[in-house]
Amino acid sequence: MKLFRLSLKATLFLLFVFLTLSCQDDSSNSLITDNNAESPIDSAAAAKIHLTMGNPSGAVKDILFDTNYLLEKPEYVLSYNRFKGTANWVAWHLNVSWRGNAPRQNDFRNDTSLPLGWYQVMSTSYSGSGYDRGHICPSADRTSSIEVNSATFFMTNMIPQAPNNNQGPWADMENYLRSLISIGKEMYIYAGGYGSNGTIDSGRVNIPSRTWKIVVVLDEGDNDLNRVSNITRVIAVDMPNDNSLISLADDWKTFRVTTDYVETKTGYDFLSNVPVSIQSAIENIIDNQ
Repeated sequence: MKLFRLSLKATLFLLFVFLTLSCQDDSSNSLITDNNAESPIDSAAAAKIHLTMGNPSGAVKDILFDTNYLLEKPEYVLSYNRFKGTANWVAWHLNVSWRGNAPRQNDFRNDTSLPLGWYQVMSTSYSGSGYDRGHICPSADRTSSIEVNSATFFMTNMIPQAPNNNQGPWADMENYLRSLISIGKEMYIYAGGYGSNGTIDSGRVNIPSRTWKIVVVLDEGDNDLNRVSNITRVIAVDMPNDNSLISLADDWKTFRVTTDYVETKTGYDFLSNVPVSIQSAIENIIDNQ
């Protein structure tokens, strides 16, 4: 019996040690899983990145600024006009980290992050209008994850876009810009529309008469704002948003203008964080590369 009691104690001790080690292993594995989990992207931090070159219209996150309301998302930042039902402009950073293998989600939807009481443009608001639900920040610029790609399908990131514009030179330019990533470039991009060709959705969504884009092109690196110089490449385009004035086959490069020209048409100051002397040097040149 004494031998049995000793054996039982030894068995219980060994069982205790085994369970203790097992719990430690489980805890360790749990920590590894937590460390490897994808961290949520902070919208405010992302906004600082996308607006590195400046806030073109001085947009403010205040409901009193309902024609110039700052809407921050991890994937892009925009100035929203409540009465036009579209963004004034959208700003986003583009480099290799935003690109991946996530498929296009096509989940067009209203943006519930707009202030309470504001009309939300719906996924069906453009139906039967003859205009595309044209992305401002392109879906293909945001393929690092399904969640990131899905964020480009909020209707606050859309404008009514003539098919010949959206599917032709506009899309070709988007493809060109993405090709620059493969040669070690990163970009800061602003885009939007101005003017009016009427409205859709019972007058709640403006159809811009022109679409524009401003692109600051840099070599991939750090401290980006301070690397903008008198020879930094800046691409600006201004395209008609009318099928009768633009064709699918048109070369996007024929629509290049100066940044100053787009600023004159829109009233925005695109590179306001860049020293004025440098702005003067790079904003009055038409890109020819």
